Amino acid sequence: MTESAEAPSAQKAPPSPIVKLTLELGPLLLFFFANARPKLFAPLIGWALPPQLLAGENAGLFTATAVLMIAVIAALIVSYLRTRHLPVMPLVTAVLVVVFGALTLYLHDPSFIKMKPTILYAAFGIALFGGLLFNKPLLPIVLDNAIALTDRGWRILTLRWGLFFFVLAIANEIVWRTQSTNTWVFFKFPGTVLIIFLFTMAQLPLMMRHEVKEEAPAE
Repeated sequence: MTESAEAPSAQKAPPSPIVKLTLELGPLLLFFFANARPKLFAPLIGWALPPQLLAGENAGLFTATAVLMIAVIAALIVSYLRTRHLPVMPLVTAVLVVVFGALTLYLHDPSFIKMKPTILYAAFGIALFGGLLFNKPLLPIVLDNAIALTDRGWRILTLRWGLFFFVLAIANEIVWRTQSTNTWVFFKFPGTVLIIFLFTMAQLPLMMRHEVKEEAPAE
């Protein structure tokens, strides 16, 4: 009796929308400011980086990369402590940030962290189309079952998001290979975040048409 009474209190409440948004966008915001003002963050990560990475034309990006790696790990830990659950997209993103960030800092080559979004978006696009191919839409898992749609609605939405991820991957490749580092950072944040937000808003009519309504319980 005692155990059953204590069980509900042991469960972690899901984070509020503000906390969730902070955990998702906070690392990107720190990445943006660390690239713009590396000297402000140098005392925090100087112990982990060799002096040559904190100077030169890529000092901002190297500093921002180290800050981003720490921030995404911290965000995952906070998210798990609050919910006892790790959402798919932040988890995959964090793994790629750590892997490509480590390669960037170890090899002193900023191209690795720049191509990370390309691989991330392409991987999501391939996964979504692969799920459609086997008639198992993965978008509900990616969205952490935040909405309920009909099967047709999930297929259409998955197709759109899959194509959108491929477009983002191509756009990232074009920007980082043809533009300056600061331009690419601005494209990454807030540029990509704004693009994703606008695309999400554009899908609302589709989701409203195919939303599964919960029936009210009969009296």
